Amino acid sequence: MTVIILHAQATGFGRGEFASAGTATLGRIVAGQSPIRPTNFSGGTIDQKGSSNVTRKLFTTAALGLAGALIATQVHAESANSSEEIALLKQQLKLLEQKLDNLQKQTAANTAATAKAKVEAKAEARAEAKAEARVAVANANAAIPVKGPVAPPSGVVVTMPNNRPTICTADEQNCVAITGRIHFDGGGYDYHPNTPATVPQRLDDGTNLRRARIGITGKFLSDWNFGLIYDFGGTSDGFGGTAAAGATPVGFLPGGAVSGVENAYLSYTGFKPFGGKMAIEGGIMDLPITIDEAMSSNDIPFMERSSANVIAVNMAAGDFRSTFGTRWYTDSFWIGAYVTGPTTGAIHSASSISPNGMTEQLGAAARAAGQLISGKDYSLHLGGNAQWLLRTPHNLVTGAQTLTFSDRPELRIDPTTLISTGAIANVSGAQIYSVEAAGTYGPLFAQGEYYWYNVDRGAATGLPPIGAPSLKFQGGYAEIAYALTGENRAYNPATAAYGGIKPAHPFSVSGGGWGAWEIAGRVSQINLNDQLGTATGIAGGRQTVYTAALNWYINGNVRFMFDYLHGEVSRQASPVSVANVGSKFDAFAMRTQVAW
Repeated sequence: MTVIILHAQATGFGRGEFASAGTATLGRIVAGQSPIRPTNFSGGTIDQKGSSNVTRKLFTTAALGLAGALIATQVHAESANSSEEIALLKQQLKLLEQKLDNLQKQTAANTAATAKAKVEAKAEARAEAKAEARVAVANANAAIPVKGPVAPPSGVVVTMPNNRPTICTADEQNCVAITGRIHFDGGGYDYHPNTPATVPQRLDDGTNLRRARIGITGKFLSDWNFGLIYDFGGTSDGFGGTAAAGATPVGFLPGGAVSGVENAYLSYTGFKPFGGKMAIEGGIMDLPITIDEAMSSNDIPFMERSSANVIAVNMAAGDFRSTFGTRWYTDSFWIGAYVTGPTTGAIHSASSISPNGMTEQLGAAARAAGQLISGKDYSLHLGGNAQWLLRTPHNLVTGAQTLTFSDRPELRIDPTTLISTGAIANVSGAQIYSVEAAGTYGPLFAQGEYYWYNVDRGAATGLPPIGAPSLKFQGGYAEIAYALTGENRAYNPATAAYGGIKPAHPFSVSGGGWGAWEIAGRVSQINLNDQLGTATGIAGGRQTVYTAALNWYINGNVRFMFDYLHGEVSRQASPVSVANVGSKFDAFAMRTQVAW
């Protein structure tokens, strides 16, 4: 039997030569035996398991085919075409190697895909098991009875109008909302007393948490409205407590500090006579008497209202005021009248002697106002106000009946007052009348008021001065504001006053908005001098303040305010002394405001 010898050397590969039977060389091929052994990519022989069985069978078949081809080649080795046949054989061998490589790659890919599918199947099975367990627990919990009825989730609607958390029933007949505001001020004074006799001799720089209010507002059955708001602010103002322990003043009232309740009221709005809306209300309220007071402190262009306005509303209106009354209004007209009492925290103990017991005051306030002209970009508002002090607080220990008009210099960083009438004696009553005007023209806003103050001194207390004539004071302000970014102030018919600026493009680093910018200016004057040169006169002083403001409205909830004030106070030592105890000041202050 003759065999073909294949040499492994590169130089002899493909060359055939004959040898006698039984000759053994490297690469010998005999019938039924192949020297070619298939290997995997890691260098080891493929085992007999799994998909490798298919590969081994293919390798065996290929080896037998190769052996047959070589034996057939032996028969023709002596022919002249033996070289061409060997070349053809080499080509076939190369194609076979490529097919084997592709087969090994496909086998590895199939193995990896099978393993991944198994992992995904296990994960899916675990997830389904967990979901079924949760459903089982929920069903078990649902089967447990609960105490009392449970309202369905669809019966409650939670909204955030202007970022104010509000909860309402689905029919919006009942609502409750959380409201609050923070006004934090900081600033300083350049204060110059005219003489060493001037009081005070200095004003302190610093900060003041002007307002820090939190509370709730809402309605029941659509027509019953309520509010409960507490003010924690006034860190530099302090409380007015003057109680004593053992006849020594220590600055507190029996039972605790003065109340900070700013609103605690109930209002009914079910009546709608004459095509308008009507509110009957009472409790502790912020009365919308005078347009400056009717505008929210969140919306006024300046950090403080004018002294003329503050002195006026402090008599029988303003906020923290106990009251009962009604108001009626349409889109263009407003009228209201209220009976008023003291502010929250006022002393009302008839038997107290430290501090002295006081009867509560009784007053009244009324206002009529409306928009005479109203267009898309313009409006004109006019109105009038009146307040009456019907019963003056009566000191039950000394018998005195007094009234005081005073205010700080239109800034609350230092709570010291620069103008004051002092305690006016024998006050039997007082009246304050005022007129108001306001308007808008696009982003331009203007407002002004003028006040007349009358004090009657006819109380029969037996204390001097007896038979003194009535007193008359006056004051007012005018202000103008302009929104540099084009926004305007909307009119609020419920209070007959203008609202604040709402930025068209709230400040946003990513969005590119810069909020709204506003500049404003105001001049105000109050004259608390009357009957100078007489022993019964009052030398409260005359104050004039010029204010310039820059306001940056970040968005509908945040505002930064910058105010510069220049003030002059002309005052003499007493009604019969012309000694100068006036002063001048410049002040700069900033407010950070957050409201919702």
